[in-house]
Amino acid sequence: MSESSATQFDGAEVRVYLQGVAVEGFPRLAPEARRGRVRDIVEVGAEVLHRPCRRVGESRWGGAWLASLIDDMFVTMYAAEGVGLAANQVGVDAAVFVYDCFDDDGVRHVGHVCNPVLEGCGGSSVVEDEGCLSVPGPHAELARSEYASVRGCDRDGYGVEVAGSGYFARCLQHETDHTLGRVYIDRLARRRRRKVVRRMERMRGEVVQRRRDNARWLVAEDG
Repeated sequence: MSESSATQFDGAEVRVYLQGVAVEGFPRLAPEARRGRVRDIVEVGAEVLHRPCRRVGESRWGGAWLASLIDDMFVTMYAAEGVGLAANQVGVDAAVFVYDCFDDDGVRHVGHVCNPVLEGCGGSSVVEDEGCLSVPGPHAELARSEYASVRGCDRDGYGVEVAGSGYFARCLQHETDHTLGRVYIDRLARRRRRKVVRRMERMRGEVVQRRRDNARWLVAEDG
């Protein structure tokens, strides 16, 4: 999911939840990003985005392939100025997503989920702008539940449950949709969907160039 102005908070103290658990002293970028490499993000229309992702099998738990994928997804998300990214958005058919997202109270949530299941959505339905890294550029208003919880596993196969409200709840719903083969514009009426795609075609060049610039900055900062 692409970043919104709703995620910007200024303040000396920020509460951070890593994999759903409160932590202290977390860095500006998740440590995974230091190990990863930026991958290309596939765009709406690519087949891998429009079918349910394969579940991560037990043979992958604790292995180098899954760890490397998650590392790459984090740094790719940061380069693209996103708050969430699913594996199929980098062309990998696996039910995995990563996130680094603030909620409406200024609490930062960071982590990853394999084989996510959206267990609960509640509260009122909130209509806000939503964007997607696989639809580079435009945003569109979309209704999402105010509260959401997701259950799944971490990279080592241990159970994880993540819950949140506001913008983070939107992120959880958006990323779980990706693992089910749905892009947010699939939830829009046909006319609005076509309008978003036309805007994407006009904006994508500038957005893609900014991502490349960000990727170079991330490499230089790490070096």
